[in-house]
Amino acid sequence: MVARAVRTAKEAVDRGAPPPHERGVALREAGRLLEKHRARFVGAMVAEAGFVVSDANGEVDRAIITLNLSAEEATRLTGDMVPFAASPGAHNRIGFTMRFPIGVVCAITPFNSPLNTVLHKVAPAYAAGNSVVLKPSAYTPLTAALLAEVLLEAGMPPAFLAVLQGEGDTVGTWLLQEQDVAFYTFTGSTRVGRIIQQSAGLRRTQMELGSIASTIVCAGTDLDRAIPKIANATFRKAGQVCTSVQRLYVERRIAGEVAERLVECAGGLAAGDPRDPATRIGPLITEAAAIRAESWLRDARAQGAKVLCGGRREQSVLTPAVLVDVPDEGDVWCREAFAPLASIRPFDDFDEAIAGANSTPFGLSAGVFSKDIDQCLKAARSLRFGTIQINETSSARSDVMPFGGVKDSGFGKEGPWHAMREMTEERLITFNP
Repeated sequence: MVARAVRTAKEAVDRGAPPPHERGVALREAGRLLEKHRARFVGAMVAEAGFVVSDANGEVDRAIITLNLSAEEATRLTGDMVPFAASPGAHNRIGFTMRFPIGVVCAITPFNSPLNTVLHKVAPAYAAGNSVVLKPSAYTPLTAALLAEVLLEAGMPPAFLAVLQGEGDTVGTWLLQEQDVAFYTFTGSTRVGRIIQQSAGLRRTQMELGSIASTIVCAGTDLDRAIPKIANATFRKAGQVCTSVQRLYVERRIAGEVAERLVECAGGLAAGDPRDPATRIGPLITEAAAIRAESWLRDARAQGAKVLCGGRREQSVLTPAVLVDVPDEGDVWCREAFAPLASIRPFDDFDEAIAGANSTPFGLSAGVFSKDIDQCLKAARSLRFGTIQINETSSARSDVMPFGGVKDSGFGKEGPWHAMREMTEERLITFNP
């Protein structure tokens, strides 16, 4: 099955994709159909991933944006002129670059964004003229199947998209053995990312991996604006977002107020049945994940941390938790939580907060709230993250922007314009009249 899917995809891309304009039309039509079938997609994500209705609708909203951005970029994938005249003895030469599809793109995607993250891989790949073999999360097969239906109905040729359902350690392993795959794009754990990279060899990859995201809050920040952003970035999708605020560094003189206001926000978030439109915190992806997070909170208490609110588990649902006095060795501090919890640590010196945020092996995204331009510039220069968001949280992603990490958070960029350059080969053409 896997070999046949890859072979079909390779034959399709070798024959050539439809022209860029037609690819753009198909992607834009897919966005229209996604809106038309919104209720089906929302229902699937609520049922499979445990998304609350508002999070599922937000996923659809962003997916439509990603499709439309990719449709636009399909028609303007261009190269660059080479300034040969700048080189002695080459002033008569003319040169330019062109971009060509890289070939078969294998996209391996997670449960926590079963629609938009999939489209951040599939849509730019097809916009650039590639064929795609998609291995979605085994937790969210229906969402992926519905998306494939929409893409094919919109006009994407069937040979250019294959969806392979199954577990990562079987289907994923088989995909790594297929030498006709030219490019792997993966969102998931750093452990699995290393396995994929080792198997890929000289083939190109894009990896969006683990994270322990920090947000820094300085005195003078407009807390009426910042606290709702922080609460949303910490607790949406039950904290199962790679850029969720896990470490919250707060300048000491406002730390008490920030903690009090964040606890108030957390207490106002109803946790429970994701099918209820009033629910804001749904279940974690499995009960085992909720039990693991609950045990980390229990261990943190034993190590001297205070849980100011939340942390109560009922089956797979964990109420949103805010912690203080968490030790450096606590799992909730030094390991990726992927749960609705944040730990607050006060700081006296801005450099102290920078050093703390940089102290993890990861570097996906960080946020800084400050009105001091010197602090903002220092953060931009000193935080070692793929994205530094000033007066936003670590989780303030826009689908047009380049998105990717450094260190153990991976490499390469998503965002349609940027992903299309990852997924193409650049060739130089020169003339000497």
